[in-house]
Amino acid sequence: MQPNTAQYDLLERAIIDGARLMIMRRGTEYVVIPERLRLESGREVIVARHPSTGHRLELIIDEIDLLEAVR
Repeated sequence: MQPNTAQYDLLERAIIDGARLMIMRRGTEYVVIPERLRLESGREVIVARHPSTGHRLELIIDEIDLLEAVR
């Protein structure tokens, strides 16, 4: 998936506010709190934490199938 402008805005707002996002990747649903965006080998990576366990997750944006806000 190549995120559109609205999805980037959603992601940036979630990073600023510490809000949760639902991310679908390869058929698995992740609910995460994104902390930052970074580049690794020319690919954008979302650095996030699991809201319950606090485990760190790194999700490559172009591998994401769906990105939604959790309200």
